[in-house]
Amino acid sequence: MSGSIGILTSGGDCPGLNAVIRGAVIKGTRIYERDFVGIRDGWRGLVEDDCIPLKRKRVRGLSGVGGTILGTSRTNPYAGGGPDRVREVMARHGMDAIIAIGGEGTLTAARRLADEGINVVGVPKTIDNDLSATDYTFGFDTATSIATESIDRLRTTAEAHHRCMVVEVMGRHVGWIALHAGLASGAHAILIPEVPTSLDDVAHWVTEAKERGRAPVVVAAEGAVLEGEDSPVARHGLDAFGRPRLGGVADRLAPMLEEATGIETRSMTLGHLQRGGSPTAYDRVLATRFGTAAIDAVNAQKWGTMVALNGIDIVEVDLHRAVTELKTVPRSRYQEAAILFG
Repeated sequence: MSGSIGILTSGGDCPGLNAVIRGAVIKGTRIYERDFVGIRDGWRGLVEDDCIPLKRKRVRGLSGVGGTILGTSRTNPYAGGGPDRVREVMARHGMDAIIAIGGEGTLTAARRLADEGINVVGVPKTIDNDLSATDYTFGFDTATSIATESIDRLRTTAEAHHRCMVVEVMGRHVGWIALHAGLASGAHAILIPEVPTSLDDVAHWVTEAKERGRAPVVVAAEGAVLEGEDSPVARHGLDAFGRPRLGGVADRLAPMLEEATGIETRSMTLGHLQRGGSPTAYDRVLATRFGTAAIDAVNAQKWGTMVALNGIDIVEVDLHRAVTELKTVPRSRYQEAAILFG
């Protein structure tokens, strides 16, 4: 193979994307003498032919820089021409392979394109840590660290005013961020999508904490539901892949808890704070390793695969396996945390 390699970052942004780009470009130019094309704003850049040369000097010093120099979007390539349009744009820029960096939606699109003969290698990116084929995704450690620090800060103001705080963190289908940030910050209750919880139980834990002289803290993933509810709170319509834009569970839960307990309760949605800023050292290292491994996979023509973390090793897994099943929080992990509630 002698053509250039296209790189795109798609879906939600997260710390570590630039480190993947840097690792891929440096190893690709140094070891394999390949040229790179930066595809702007994810799949949108492919369907709208918005591509730029990506030289090595452009990626210098990027390992600790948040965001993505290529931009991102939630564009669905199948809504803009599909594989025929992708082939056309790739040919125009001399690309014979694509490295797609993204989460569930991005990699599902990459898998479909690979099934139709497009040379694609995936890199797992999601702060939710919900891809079952990899032990960890980069961005998760940073998001959890940011959420933990934010909850620590909220606790001090809650204690000053003797209030309860309900903190909403990201987590559409899985509660890994809520679980880890809740445990790390000493939350008195954690609500995750995998385990519907009754309002009575949450009120009981909040009251227990208050009676011990604490300012109760409840951490809720955005996809969490109370017992008896069919779907999470979604106030913002649908994204390009037809998925509800979740958000609002903390705002909804806070007045319910105040009424049930008589404790003044405030809500806080951390939202995109969890995606911003510089990546942690762990995420910088993991993202860099993913980037260099993705170039190895391209050189070996392992199309339709995704690089993944298995223990401490980087491996390749089939994209079908990567996106078929979400990595949810096991009930046993939630029960470990629940012992500490109240």
